[in-house]
Amino acid sequence: MKSYDGRVNAVDGISLEIDKGEFLTLLGPSGSGKTTTLMMIAGFEEPSSGVIELGGEDLTRRKPYERNIGVVFQNYALFPHMTVERNVAFPLRMRAFPRSQQAERVREILDLVGLRRFADKHPRELSGGQQQRVALARGLVFNPDVLLLDEPLGALDKNLREQMQVELKRIHREVGITMVYVTHDQTEAMTMSDRIAVFSHGTLEQTAPPLEVYHRPRSRFVGEFIGDSNFFTGRVDSGAPGHVELDGVGPIEADADACRRLAGAPVDVLVRPERLQLVGDSELLANRLAVKIGVIVNYGDSVLIIGDAGRQRIRIRIAGAQPDAVREGATVMVAWKAGDEHLIARS
Repeated sequence: MKSYDGRVNAVDGISLEIDKGEFLTLLGPSGSGKTTTLMMIAGFEEPSSGVIELGGEDLTRRKPYERNIGVVFQNYALFPHMTVERNVAFPLRMRAFPRSQQAERVREILDLVGLRRFADKHPRELSGGQQQRVALARGLVFNPDVLLLDEPLGALDKNLREQMQVELKRIHREVGITMVYVTHDQTEAMTMSDRIAVFSHGTLEQTAPPLEVYHRPRSRFVGEFIGDSNFFTGRVDSGAPGHVELDGVGPIEADADACRRLAGAPVDVLVRPERLQLVGDSELLANRLAVKIGVIVNYGDSVLIIGDAGRQRIRIRIAGAQPDAVREGATVMVAWKAGDEHLIARS
């Protein structure tokens, strides 16, 4: 737990166990507690209560330099007067790494991040992506037990960010180091992580592999924060097995096991936009909605349709080109298969 004023908890009751060699992402909106959690692991913030352990060893009261943990920041934090080589060597000098081995170790790590030919350059002579690689090399050079990364790609443009995502995954595989990565970018979290820990208002909503978080979110917040979503409210019909009565829509067929587990309970029903299909009158999908199209967004490889089914806002994602029948103002029939939805118990 962490409180700055003794009244409000910036981080409240977080319990996380991270496996050796895992890539764990702390994901959440600004102010959700993810960076504070990272800074407590690093030693830059002290928990108000609780402990931080690494390999069974209590680090809670240790200074940052007493922990074998590397940190990479969004703003790179490079020394402008030092060359790339000296920037990367700095942690080795601070840790009294054998002087005779420093140059070789720096060369190894610059090879790993693809910057050996830039060893004599200064940070101002490098692009943003290259500076980020220097910061990454500096975080890895002393063989830390854990590497912490605080929104390290936030300052890069889209193409560079995607390139660095691929590079980080490659380095993670090659080095086998435990990485804890903070971001508010759900795409980064989905594409890079072994597991995602979703934060909201200082609490941990769910920790699970990316596809589980996406397809089976534990709460409505997680379902809305990760990916595009359609949410309905309703109640599982205990008198009609496998059915849910949706508010303002009517009965639908749903996953039978989920309905048995939540019989009679009020639920939020999540249907991802890509699960909705355009259907004709003769097609026999049970869960059907007439949607009046309001806006069409064409992404080239897919089309996002935003419309209304009564008072319910609906989002539909269709792979490929825009179908001829889809135009703004038209009414289309959409449907989904029972089991393509996900039921979340409402408290």
